[in-house]
Amino acid sequence: MRINWRLKAMIPVAATLVAGLLLLWRTRSLEDPKHHLVMLVTGAGAVVIAAVVLIVLAHWVQRPLLELHDKIARLREGDFTVRASFANRNDEIGDLGRDFNEMVRQLRESREALEAAHRTQMSRAEHLATLGELAAGLAHEIRNPLAGIAGVLDLIGKDLPDSSPSKEIWKEVQQEIRQIQKILNELLDYARPKPPHIAPADLNVTAQNAASMARQQVLSRPIEISVIPAPELPPVEHDPGQMQQVLLNLLLNAIQSIDGAGVVRLTLASENGCAVIRVSDTGRGIEPQHLGSIFRPFFTTKGQGTGLGLSLAQRIVEAHGGRIEVSSVPGQGSQFTIRLQIQKPADHSPVSR
Repeated sequence: MRINWRLKAMIPVAATLVAGLLLLWRTRSLEDPKHHLVMLVTGAGAVVIAAVVLIVLAHWVQRPLLELHDKIARLREGDFTVRASFANRNDEIGDLGRDFNEMVRQLRESREALEAAHRTQMSRAEHLATLGELAAGLAHEIRNPLAGIAGVLDLIGKDLPDSSPSKEIWKEVQQEIRQIQKILNELLDYARPKPPHIAPADLNVTAQNAASMARQQVLSRPIEISVIPAPELPPVEHDPGQMQQVLLNLLLNAIQSIDGAGVVRLTLASENGCAVIRVSDTGRGIEPQHLGSIFRPFFTTKGQGTGLGLSLAQRIVEAHGGRIEVSSVPGQGSQFTIRLQIQKPADHSPVSR
């Protein structure tokens, strides 16, 4: 039951008055007129004291409480300019006012920071959308002539004798054309991503296929690529083609980070209702100042490449409702961790970035 604060304040006063009257009644005779006068004066004094207490409380307690109630209501409506006027008091009520003003200041700064971050993200999204459309258009315009050039070079290469010094130049040109085609394909994939076709499938098989393709890149290098499957892992809802693309990208990045001999390990596990894929290597590692940027579009620390591989991988993983994380120690290697829900909600829809 809710009791008004005025009544709460009067309870000790009334209790004191009643106790005093009872004491007087027990110690003096009720027939004594002086006793009646004492009781009358005592009662009148108690009433005056109670009135003074109420006035003081109304001025020093009720007014700040009513003001605080009004300011909280305005704050709830989004007015972050409110301030408690009683914050300069040197008592507990003043402490309450100062704490309230500090809380409002922190909320205001947090809201301003969130709004600034939102504006930055929206501006970046519009910028990337424009770049994506431009990249897609350029890629289409470049890819068709490039295919014609590649065809002509193939015909020329067939007519060159193996002893011709131009044979080596022809091979280098072909390699450069393949690199340009790879960059164009990455630009198209990033600018116009395809929605994943998610269905239950064996994630172990997807990982093995990605590792088999990666091994083709290290046939002449002392790099071991091992896969540690999770036989207990149930079918995981994913797009095998897109997830294989993600794992192959991570494996190739791991290979490129290794100078000389090394190990790349692809491990699968089931943890807390999630399928977990870890790609670790014994390569150069990633510098701490770069860890926060490696998933940004067009960011790269390599001499070649578009810087879209990891950004595209993150987009695909998030479209599967999962997340990708990285940890690294310079000079010791890196580890990328992908977490996918084993069981998706019935109304699951792909997440887009």
